[in-house]
Amino acid sequence: MPHVLALAVEIFTTVLTVAGMAYFLASMIAARIYLRSRRAPLPTFAPGVSVLKSLKGLDPGMLDAFRSHCRQDYAGEFELLFGISSFDDPAVSAVERLKIEFPHVAISLIECPERLGANGKVSTLFQLAIHARYDYLLINDSDITVSPRYLERVMACFGAQNPQSASKPARIGMVTALYRGRTHDTLGSRIEALGIASDFMPGVLLSRMIEGSLKFGLGSTLAVHRDALDEAGGLIALVDQLADDHQMGARIVKAGYSIALSPEVVETAIPAYNWRGFIDHQLRWARTVRDASPGGYIGLIFTHGFAWALLNLIASGLSPLSLWLFGMSFFLRLAQAMTVGAEVLGDHQVLPSLWLLPFRDVVQMRIWIAGFAGNTIVWRGEKFQLQKGKLLRDQSIRTKQ
Repeated sequence: MPHVLALAVEIFTTVLTVAGMAYFLASMIAARIYLRSRRAPLPTFAPGVSVLKSLKGLDPGMLDAFRSHCRQDYAGEFELLFGISSFDDPAVSAVERLKIEFPHVAISLIECPERLGANGKVSTLFQLAIHARYDYLLINDSDITVSPRYLERVMACFGAQNPQSASKPARIGMVTALYRGRTHDTLGSRIEALGIASDFMPGVLLSRMIEGSLKFGLGSTLAVHRDALDEAGGLIALVDQLADDHQMGARIVKAGYSIALSPEVVETAIPAYNWRGFIDHQLRWARTVRDASPGGYIGLIFTHGFAWALLNLIASGLSPLSLWLFGMSFFLRLAQAMTVGAEVLGDHQVLPSLWLLPFRDVVQMRIWIAGFAGNTIVWRGEKFQLQKGKLLRDQSIRTKQ
């Protein structure tokens, strides 16, 4: 019986290792397709746009991220609307300083005191949108840094058609963008940035290739037209949703619109996580994905190719086949990380961090398994229960993140 069990484990891990290698290859093909599409000329389309940002607290580098939005080489008009729950928030000083530095940019700081649901960010965005003067809204996180051509590249996508078929062109209701992580000098921060470049973004590109277009949004950039947002239920429908970016995109697609992926790649600041903070964040991410797409989450079993190759090596007792599979899996894993991380995202931190990739993959596989075990997540220092995409706050349980 022990021999039969060992053989079964060896066969199982061999199959998953091969599947993982196929996934690495497919994601590199998807990256090449995106790179080719990114070279296509964009139409001239520069409508007025309101950029909405929900703020809570002041993080290092946040002011520089704000400045990057003010230095736009954009032919159309735009405004920056910052929302806070109270004027006592430390972020107020950063916005006031921004107004002084960029007097030619329309910048507004708006108090949004109402808590409309468990997701405080969306509550703020809903109240901000009322004050937006343009029909195009662009939502991104407070730590996002962009290039001077950000608005030009994102908004131009609305001027292009993204046909679902030759006879029925789809209306573009949302434009989103890939992102890379800017790390702080902690192990958790570096591993998370590496995971974005070598795991999450390859998955996004592969999903785009398989589906023909994206079916969800990325919080790094959610550019929408008011009509599409209203037909999708508006921001008010998302005030209790944890994965508000994913849900917004999915609802816009359900309303009959398509989602375009911008040629712009933005940058997000990765907090200086300690190990506990890193695990909490990754587990929240994992359980959010599992809750939003249970089938897709199970399918992530095929993305852990290198970890399966390592287990296959152990299960087979270092057989020649397992050694070959391990070597090929490792080579393809490195190639995938370099293709997407370095070439697509322009992340200069990927190459120096490649030595962490085996450790990161083993840890991430354990997090994926833990993602099945429960619905509790930690978000902004509080524990929530996640049920059907909604956050249920437990007032009696608080934790330090």
